[in-house]
Amino acid sequence: METYIDVFLNTDGEKASVIFQKLTNMGLKYHMGDHDFIYDWKRIVTISEELAFIDKIQEKIKGTGVILKFTTTR
Repeated sequence: METYIDVFLNTDGEKASVIFQKLTNMGLKYHMGDHDFIYDWKRIVTISEELAFIDKIQEKIKGTGVILKFTTTR
């Protein structure tokens, strides 16, 4: 499974370089194309595992003004 993350920055929020560093430090890979980042699970995961991972990402960027969109595929 793979989770794709789209990042929407707020001009009054944190700098893009800081957000990039925070997300790549969590194991997300920068992705050229339709999505900004990708996380390769390397296996099939449960919805609980996926939600726990998304919760961690949300906690990491809390207060930055960033909006995220998540898409997971098999």
